[in-house]
Amino acid sequence: MGSLGARHGLEWLLDLYFLSHIPITPLVDLQAVLPCDLYRVELRNLRQWYTEEFKDPLLHNPPVWFRSFLFCELVFQFVHGGCRWIRTPAINYLVDTMTTLIPILSTFLLQDFSKTSCFRGQGPKTFHQRLFHISAYITYFLIPIILLLFMLWNPYYKSEEKRKKK
Repeated sequence: MGSLGARHGLEWLLDLYFLSHIPITPLVDLQAVLPCDLYRVELRNLRQWYTEEFKDPLLHNPPVWFRSFLFCELVFQFVHGGCRWIRTPAINYLVDTMTTLIPILSTFLLQDFSKTSCFRGQGPKTFHQRLFHISAYITYFLIPIILLLFMLWNPYYKSEEKRKKK
């Protein structure tokens, strides 16, 4: 089984990671960048409930920098496959995702939401609420770093298939 089994295991992890995004990204996250007319009232209410219940200021009143990250999700997220050519797009996507998580995690860790006008007082009020958001968002940093290392080091994705010359 060895390296082939490890490769298939990590490919399954990659598939699960992207599958988990399929309902969340278009139905909830992208409401911040797409016209609200595209969404049924039930989906708008779901987003509203989430932002109020979990005090997520990034989705409640998304700053421009966060909207730009969501737009990148829209562009890059759904490119995946089990073939070798996916290496470069996957590396680009994974690095982009990890890079966007640095300001997101920093915001939840360091931002004083009570004094910041752009969040309109919406945000975690306790350390426990901050930890909830950090633990939810950190997944989108840790899984990409594992998958990035996999794409960089796995010989299957490093070598190009040699074409037969006529």
